[in-house]
Amino acid sequence: MSKYYLNYLDELESEAIYILREVWAQFENPVILFSGGKDSILVTHLARKAFFPAKIPFALMHVDTGHNFPETINFRDDLVKELGVKLIVGSVQESIDNGRVAEEKGKNATRNALQITTLLDAIESNKIDCAIGGGRRDEEKARAKERFFSHRNDFGEWDPKNQRPELWNLLNGKHFEGEHFRAFPISNWTEMDVWNYIKRENISIPSLYLAHEREVVYRNNSWIPVSEFLKLEEGEKVENKKIRFRTLGDITITGGIESDADTLEKIVQEVSAMRKTERGDRSDDKRSETAMEDRKKQGYF
Repeated sequence: MSKYYLNYLDELESEAIYILREVWAQFENPVILFSGGKDSILVTHLARKAFFPAKIPFALMHVDTGHNFPETINFRDDLVKELGVKLIVGSVQESIDNGRVAEEKGKNATRNALQITTLLDAIESNKIDCAIGGGRRDEEKARAKERFFSHRNDFGEWDPKNQRPELWNLLNGKHFEGEHFRAFPISNWTEMDVWNYIKRENISIPSLYLAHEREVVYRNNSWIPVSEFLKLEEGEKVENKKIRFRTLGDITITGGIESDADTLEKIVQEVSAMRKTERGDRSDDKRSETAMEDRKKQGYF
């Protein structure tokens, strides 16, 4: 008698697809939060599988800081065209111009926290009741507290001590008018799982994840890419290094690592030896011990 077994990637895929289908079953107007990073690309790929041969039933929502990697925006636009889905863009620059937020000044200024207001405005104006994200519990200690269905109150705030129990794969998406949920279908995946799955499925990713020559500046213990938004400080030196990025965000705060990993096989091998979280080169997370949790409580991803 033959037996049927799932390997660990199949199990993770099955769990994520179950959660995506639960989102579609329980919510009226869900979207996928799409940054152009590997995790949001993975979630979008899983959504394609979950509803194949039908088209993905979710729109993609991108919070545009205006300080993006050009490669990320090009990848986003190409994918949206390929999928034939709706793209919702929330502009941080518009939030600044309209007086909704004030831009930071100084050496380590970033638009990262400003995304909160832009995101919540986009959720409210588009009547979104669930935003699907690519957050994973192994990324950062605040994200380790998230449930698959993460409740947000009518101000968009997250209370980690007031979340729904999730027993026996039962997910409760009931909410009052004005409230919404964030859903995290790949919560149980690790960075290694993500890369092994991308390799197995041959999923297209931005070239930023592969080692390449780039002009960078060493700041906050990582290599920050040179761009029109980066103001050099006295003593800082522009260097040309072969680097890659483990995570993508605002170009002014996303640090790269020196690497020769220019193929998926080499990335998998490199990640297997890593002992530092992929967000260790994000300067926005270095502002305090609770930087991520503080932002999430206000409505961040």
